[in-house]
Amino acid sequence: MKMIGFWVFLLFAANLNLGLAHVKGGDQPLAQINILKATIAFHDSAAISAYPLLLGLKGEDTQWITVNFVNPNPSSNDWVGVFSPAKFDPSTCPPVNDRKKQLPYICSAPIKYKYANESNSHYTKTGSGSLRFQLINQRADFSFALFSGGLSDPILVAISDPISFVNPKAPLYPRLALGKSWNEMTVTWTSGYDIDEAVPFVEWSRKGDMPVRSPAGTLTFKRNSMCGSPASTVGWRDPGFTHTSFLKDLWPNFVYTYRMGHLLPSGSVVWSKMYSFKSSPYPGQNSLQRVIIFGDMGKAERDGSNEYSDYQPGALNTTDQLISDLDNIDIVFHIGDLTYSNGYISQWDQFTAQVEPIASIVPYMIASGNHERDWPNSGSFYDTPDSGGECGVPAETMFYYPAENKAKFWYSADYGLFRFCIADSEHDWREGSEQYKFIEQCLASADRHRQPWLIFSAHRVLGYSSNSWYSQEGSYEEPMGRESLQKLWQKYKVDIAFYGHVHNYERSCPIYQNQCVNKEKNHYLGVVNGTIHVVVGGGGSHLSDFSTLIPHWSLYRDYDWGFVKLTAFNQSSLLFEYKKSRDGKVYDSFTISRDYKDVLACVHDSCEPTTLAT
Repeated sequence: MKMIGFWVFLLFAANLNLGLAHVKGGDQPLAQINILKATIAFHDSAAISAYPLLLGLKGEDTQWITVNFVNPNPSSNDWVGVFSPAKFDPSTCPPVNDRKKQLPYICSAPIKYKYANESNSHYTKTGSGSLRFQLINQRADFSFALFSGGLSDPILVAISDPISFVNPKAPLYPRLALGKSWNEMTVTWTSGYDIDEAVPFVEWSRKGDMPVRSPAGTLTFKRNSMCGSPASTVGWRDPGFTHTSFLKDLWPNFVYTYRMGHLLPSGSVVWSKMYSFKSSPYPGQNSLQRVIIFGDMGKAERDGSNEYSDYQPGALNTTDQLISDLDNIDIVFHIGDLTYSNGYISQWDQFTAQVEPIASIVPYMIASGNHERDWPNSGSFYDTPDSGGECGVPAETMFYYPAENKAKFWYSADYGLFRFCIADSEHDWREGSEQYKFIEQCLASADRHRQPWLIFSAHRVLGYSSNSWYSQEGSYEEPMGRESLQKLWQKYKVDIAFYGHVHNYERSCPIYQNQCVNKEKNHYLGVVNGTIHVVVGGGGSHLSDFSTLIPHWSLYRDYDWGFVKLTAFNQSSLLFEYKKSRDGKVYDSFTISRDYKDVLACVHDSCEPTTLAT
């Protein structure tokens, strides 16, 4: 039995009168584990081991491993937890003031888990089993612990020797994003190297050119940056270091190759794999441009772990569909509720690894959702605990987006024929607010001759949705959602407004003040007269019910996982497609065909003043 000395210390420490309260993180699968109540009952005949011991020998950042275990007293609720770092030492527990309670044996949640009987239906008779886990490089070693007692009353029976990747600190999981100018691309990645250990940079070039190097900035955050539990307690895990480099003065529509590097004091460089991307088109450029939009995807485990609460059952379907069609995608917008980590920080690494095949090739733009930002008394518009104590810090640190202030998650993005105005529904958007001024400025400054397709987006439904809970409130929207904004959408002739938060798909007619302003449903010609509102929150999380009553403005509803693809063929022709994640087929679509004069045309509450003077 390994690490016995460590656990002897634990048994001794258990006599101390210290304690911590366990705070659950909502529906997060890891929150089901009452890890602070864990006890120890090692048995000489119980054992658990994992192999291979050394991972990434061929440069892999993801690898499958096998865990074998034996328990002389098996039960149906035995489970195996994956811990990283391998030594889950209670000395890392945050300090407590109440000395009348017992010190917990374990104060950090595992990064994933499986039930012991998953691969062997006879486990409860034989007491032996074997499980397969997929591990990603997360800057630390791993150990595997066998528990009895279920999730609510875990009893530690055995623990394995640690296993590790060859270089746990390696630069990994690049995320591209548009910069603040059209000819700039940002590369953000994660590593275990602080700036006093190695100098981060990106080496990049057009194909055939000599490579150049651009420096990178480095950020991280600590436990005291979290606003509450579980992020500051059982869910805390060191996030490593986030690096961002700005690749400037790119030529439009060229393919560039890049790799991340860390220059060590010895002069040698630790390199990532080689990647490539296509630079953005010039604003107004008349070319084929393809955009993906969805919300609320979350993460899921390819090894099936953590899935017992059916938390994000469609996440891998959406991810894999996008990967399979990546040659026909230019940019992605994930409009809030990214990981559903809910305070379990290890899940951010899992998410960036999941989307890496997409985000390393095309810009992966994000918006802020309630599960990223909301926490009581933290400045969020909604005083709910939905972020699990993260209060926006991991999202703001681990992804780049071209906002003026990262804590104010609103920004504009120009991509060829498109202008995107990304709002932050977790901060006040009502008339008179700072964000309202930004939204109007973003819409008003769009050059509709060069960028005819004007898109608004926010996480919560600030427009129209016949989701069951909205219908019960009678508003068919987020409370106070469209009251202030609809006059801006109409005045500046927003083409489409996208939302997540509600986990389904729904498309409205072109609408203004709750009235359809165009009778067409699938082929819009000339002046459209109003904004089409689309809920596209079926990226992967558990689905949301519709109201039994279908409002007059609702043209298409789908209770399934999916995403939207916009294809701009030129300045006059746009194709909208809703695709299911399960098969990638189109289930709803429409087209807009118009000329510039149709964008300029006077419509209700959107007419420029005129004079009779000549």
